[in-house]
Amino acid sequence: MTKVYPNASFTGRVPPCKAEMKEEVMTVWKKSLIFNCNGFTVFDGKGDLVYRVDNYMEGNKGSILLMDANGKALLTIRCKKMSLGLGDNWLVYEGEETMAIPRLSVKKSVNIFNNKCLAYVTAGESDGRNNKTMYEIEGSYTRRCCAVLDDRRRIAAEIKRKEGGSGVAFGTDIFRLLVQPNNIRTDFAMALVILLDQMF
Repeated sequence: MTKVYPNASFTGRVPPCKAEMKEEVMTVWKKSLIFNCNGFTVFDGKGDLVYRVDNYMEGNKGSILLMDANGKALLTIRCKKMSLGLGDNWLVYEGEETMAIPRLSVKKSVNIFNNKCLAYVTAGESDGRNNKTMYEIEGSYTRRCCAVLDDRRRIAAEIKRKEGGSGVAFGTDIFRLLVQPNNIRTDFAMALVILLDQMF
């Protein structure tokens, strides 16, 4: 039977140098490990707990923390309401710091001519001008079939449905996140999953 839960211990391993990094395959479970919480639990290919999100309030779109296995905040995700109904802009900060300059800005695509694109990711806070798109997310998050493409249209990360050992597919609450660490940080890729879940 395929494991969905973590191994007993957290290894706290140090990531390899960038030259030897290979594709990271993670299992994402849209469930918090804390009772009566919404969130995500993420395991690596060995079944070890890597990331978690525990959201205590239903529908909380204010601030979301992406934590490591020990509960240390890695990224804070905040929604910034835009005026004139132009949609929300999501900002991603390092750690629990939200007063610093954000690392990423993510905006849902509203372009009717490009219906493949789900969202655009830029560096820092997006002011709507002179911001170069770092990543573009295409596909269907609701079907768990989408890709994060970098500025040269290379795949940086993919979200795919997870299948069990005998070809039995899991529901949409359990899926795979495949990350190319040379193109995107794994915690940034997981932050994009969280944002897609908020948007769609």
